[in-house]
Amino acid sequence: MAQITSKELSALSDLLTMEENLVAKYRAYALATDDSALKDRYERIAVAHQRHYEELYSNLK
Repeated sequence: MAQITSKELSALSDLLTMEENLVAKYRAYALATDDSALKDRYERIAVAHQRHYEELYSNLK
C-alpha cells in the first residue's frame, strides 16, 4: 500500500473530526425533538455520517 503524505493525513484527520461532530450534532438533534419524522430523519443522517467516518478511518489502515 502506498504511503500517505503528511498533508493527506492532516486532511483525513480534519475530515474525521468533521464527521464525528456531525454524528454528535444529528444525534443530539434527534434526542431534542419530539417529532417522530424529524427524529427518524436525524438518526438516518447520523448513521450516514457514521458510515462516512468509518470509510475515512479505513483509509488509515
